[in-house]
Amino acid sequence: MPMTRFAKTAMVACLALFAALVTCNNLLDYGANFAFVQHVLRMDTVFPGSPLRWRAIDLPLLWHLAYALIILGEGVTAVLLARGAWALWRARRRSARVFNQAKQWALAGVLAGFCVWFLGFMVVGAEWFLMWQSSQWNGQESAFRFCITLLAVAIFVNQPDTDDSAQE
Repeated sequence: MPMTRFAKTAMVACLALFAALVTCNNLLDYGANFAFVQHVLRMDTVFPGSPLRWRAIDLPLLWHLAYALIILGEGVTAVLLARGAWALWRARRRSARVFNQAKQWALAGVLAGFCVWFLGFMVVGAEWFLMWQSSQWNGQESAFRFCITLLAVAIFVNQPDTDDSAQE
């Protein structure tokens, strides 16, 4: 099998496994990260006297809804990335056109994950709910690490394959 195509497939599969494990962990140990979501949305650990505290959400139903959306997004990411890895695997020995078309599922999975960890955590959590101000409930570093990993794999996977790459 061509090494470049194998590497692309393996990296997408690794991302799928990561997203699946995050999803499973959040379902099987719901309370662990639910506390994180609750505190971020309550804004109870942001700087005292912040004029932006009006954004806080104190409704438990909305905490659970937000957490459910996060878990759903992680699950969708896992499914799309797994579908992408499978599509790449199946196309690994086919023409460059077929292999390049197979990348769409992987890129859709990267997009879904980027929306979860960048939009959800960096934009909504860190900026809207001021998560960056909390020393205890700040998930920016982890979210950034996930985003960069997703983007790096997306850039590599999206590099055009040629029919010569099928003969490596």
